Amino acid sequence: MLDRIDRRILDQLQRDCSLTNVQLAESVGLSPPACLKRVKRLNDQGYIDKKVAILAPGSFGPYLHMVVEVELTSDQRHVNHAFAKSAIESKEVKQCYQVTGEVDFVLIVMVPDMPSYEAFCERVLYANPDMKKFRTLISIRRQKFETTIDVGE
Repeated sequence: MLDRIDRRILDQLQRDCSLTNVQLAESVGLSPPACLKRVKRLNDQGYIDKKVAILAPGSFGPYLHMVVEVELTSDQRHVNHAFAKSAIESKEVKQCYQVTGEVDFVLIVMVPDMPSYEAFCERVLYANPDMKKFRTLISIRRQKFETTIDVGE
């Protein structure tokens, strides 16, 4: 069970995981050894999945961000698993959601240009025998991007 201090530690880490243990301890009101012990426990218990650096996509040249809605021919488990596997293995797919409603999957795809997107479509979407149809939405501008989860207080 998470207490208030655990939640504050998680909140701070997801906002900036580059904080030193001393800085983190100070921000949550703990001694550095007690803070380190809690962070280790939170890691061991699986509350922290991974620590990453989030890069600024614009720094690497232009990229197209696509939202792709995918409808498969049937709702059978093996069909869904096969599609999910191919999407997850694709380097262009940055997020993959199996969803309810009119479509089966929503993909967030990032590519440098349209020929790269066409190659992705050929390799992942058109090549799938269970693909019924897909719809591509091209992002004009990202209005909000956040990676934090509200862990409460």
